Amino acid sequence: MKKWWIQSLQFTAAVAFMAAAFFAGRQAAVTVSVTNQETDAKAKYCVVVDAGHGGDDPGKVGINGMLEKELNLQIAKKLAVFLEMADVEVVMTRTEDRGLYEEGTSGKKAQDMKRRVELMETHAPDLVISIHQNSYGDETVRGAQVFYYTGSAEGKKLAQILQHRLVEGLDPANHRMEKDNDSYYLLKKTSRPIVIAECGFLSNPDEATLLCDPLYQEKAAWHLHMGIMQYLNDI
Repeated sequence: MKKWWIQSLQFTAAVAFMAAAFFAGRQAAVTVSVTNQETDAKAKYCVVVDAGHGGDDPGKVGINGMLEKELNLQIAKKLAVFLEMADVEVVMTRTEDRGLYEEGTSGKKAQDMKRRVELMETHAPDLVISIHQNSYGDETVRGAQVFYYTGSAEGKKLAQILQHRLVEGLDPANHRMEKDNDSYYLLKKTSRPIVIAECGFLSNPDEATLLCDPLYQEKAAWHLHMGIMQYLNDI
């Protein structure tokens, strides 16, 4: 049996226990404060988890040949599991290797992006997180980084929390900070609090290898989950 698989089981069991304990405390607090019978049902937060790219759009291609679209989906699925364990309603923009476009249509990318935004707006989630991987010409560049829309106070707050979690949990040597952006389509067109989480650089040999490791993916998903829960419990 592969060592990483054993570690993965141990990690998953540990985080499952912590997630259950985390939510148990939140549920107890909610139960105490609820007095109206109509609001006695357990309320759920809603989060849209967007796995970037897909289908004909591979995204970045890693130095090791790994496709960004595959890593995005793998991490997004793990994040969804952790959020659902904490009783968060999760809406995923995709759950398989496909884009949100119709085959044979012209302008597939434009249709894909518009449909992602439509899905986000329709579900009116408490927040949106779009999972991506980065790339750069200099192979020494590495480090996760979270982007938010310029001028969005809630987006900045969420990005700061997630950036701190990713640095603290994955790579304390990462000195990157959350960064605003006014050109990314999803950030511009989505009215809900939204961030783009670039989990690492596929152009960096070491980080590309880590991002392909299921245990590392779980750790990244776990820290994103914890940051999301921190944000949700503050709103």
